[in-house]
Formats: sequence, C-alpha cells, structure tokens
Amino acid sequence: MTTRDTHQAELPNVDSELFALPDLERLETTRALSHPPRILLLHGSNRERSFSRLLVEEASRLLLQLGADTHIFDPSGLPLPDDAPDSHPKVMELRELMAWSEGQVWCSPERHGSMSAVFKAQIDWVPLSIGAVRPTQGKTLAVMQVCGGSQSFNVVNQLRLLGRWMRMFTIPNQSSVPKAFLEFDEAGRMRPSPFYERVVDVMEELVKFTLLLREHSDYLVDRYSERRESAEQLSARVNQQQI
Repeated sequence: MTTRDTHQAELPNVDSELFALPDLERLETTRALSHPPRILLLHGSNRERSFSRLLVEEASRLLLQLGADTHIFDPSGLPLPDDAPDSHPKVMELRELMAWSEGQVWCSPERHGSMSAVFKAQIDWVPLSIGAVRPTQGKTLAVMQVCGGSQSFNVVNQLRLLGRWMRMFTIPNQSSVPKAFLEFDEAGRMRPSPFYERVVDVMEELVKFTLLLREHSDYLVDRYSERRESAEQLSARVNQQQI
C-alpha cells in the first residue's frame, strides 16, 4: 500500500464526493481587468472634524490614483443595531455597498481602548448571511486607526479579529496614526510624514491583494463542511437574528 493509499484509508469520516483537492486551474487568472477594484471605506466618528474620516478620505484619494473605484460610507443617521427595521434607508445603503465592494478599508478612532461604537454599529448591521450568502466573505480588508495620544494598536488588532469573523482577507500591513490632530492641516489634508507614507503602503498593498484575490475569492473560501450542508441549513446556522 502506498503512502497515498494509507492516507486515504485513514479518512473514513470524510465524504469523498465532497472532499476536493486544490484545483490549480481555478486559481489561474484568465479574465481581463473588466472593472477597477471596488473599495468601500468605513470610518468611526460623526464629529465635524473627524480624523478617522479625514484619514479614509486621504486613503480614498490614494486608491483612486491607484486605479480603484471607491465609496466612503457616511455613518451619520445610521440607527443603533436592532433599533430600526432592516428597511431603514441607511441600513439598506450600507448593505448594498457591502455587496458592491470587493475590498474594504476600516478606520476607527480609539475610544476607551477600543473601536468606537459608531464604527462597531456599522459592522453589527451587516448580517453574517443573507440567505446562505455571506456579504463580506472573501473580500480584502485593510485596517487603520487614529489615536488622540501616543500610538496604539488596540483598535487595529480588534479590527483584524472582526475581519476574521466576517471571513475577510485582511492584508498584512496596517496604519496607526498617533496624535492625529497634529497630522492634518486646516484643509483636512494629511501632512507629509512617515505616517502618511505608511498609509500609501497600505493602500498599494490593498489594491494588489484585491486584484489577486477577487477573481478567486469564492473558491478560496469554499469549505468542505458547508458543501455538506444545504443552503437552508447553512442559513439557519449562521443567521444571528434570534440571538
């Protein structure tokens, strides 16, 4: 008996018809660039001079220059989770943008050592599934935070965990801007600095990963356990409305 035969014999609990070996043909890039990468940017403050908003605006300018199509969601007017029906206009706008996007940028200020409630409410309005479709699954993600004092990584670390929960591909690079009030001029533009250059690095990386993964995202997150479930069973398991 060969080593391969031995390994196959040791998987009596696996459904061989649903167990799939990696398919290299499905990982090849065959389609031309039919449209620019679609990037949704979220920020976490409704203040008139919001540094998380100014940072995503700067990120959006960079993304546009890199050839992406961007949209910044304005969280002002978004109700608290479960405090309005799903048909609320802001909720519908957010969910439509989630579906439209191929990659996302999340940026929150640090409030009491954590992401802001304004930011978390946006994610909490996004269901884990709509039917059996996860609206964020397989999308790329870049995380950033702004700090009122010294540099911290509390928020970006939390955003990474949140991105994993939403089944997103979070890129390796990230941005944390300390004393953000010193990094923007009166016109709201970010001043030249190593912190600005890090934002450039993050946006370059996000576009590259989005171009690399977007064509294959459905295949890369295809799971054996979920292939064994019907769409109805999957929807019932991941639907969080009863919790």
